Amino acid sequence: MDRNVNLAATLLRVSSGVMFLAHGLLKVNVFTIAGTVGYFESLGLPGALAYLTILAELAGGAALILGVATRLVALTLIPVLLGAVWVHSGNGWLFSGEGGGWEFPLFWAMVQGVIALLGRGALALRLPFLDRLLGQFA
Repeated sequence: MDRNVNLAATLLRVSSGVMFLAHGLLKVNVFTIAGTVGYFESLGLPGALAYLTILAELAGGAALILGVATRLVALTLIPVLLGAVWVHSGNGWLFSGEGGGWEFPLFWAMVQGVIALLGRGALALRLPFLDRLLGQFA
């Protein structure tokens, strides 16, 4: 992979991972887990989905930052973001609007698609056994 592409993939992967960690920690530390569960239930979603979302954001964010199973993690996070698109769809397009619109989660889902295509880039934690197990999804 070209050096610039490797660095670009790394910057995109790490910055996206940081954003996922921030969103997961927001749900834990600000909204609280119970509050997040209650919000999911108020939307008609099972409360257990809140736990899975928090886990996906925290574990997925850490994995992206480290560059572990990057392609698989990025693909796994797309449904989480498309769920956020659905949640925010009634609030209009702009995320800066009241209640947040759907532009940001849709863009972020596309970013995960790009990360899945680019791979981990440079400065990633290499776990040869996991690379062999996941093959092209590493």
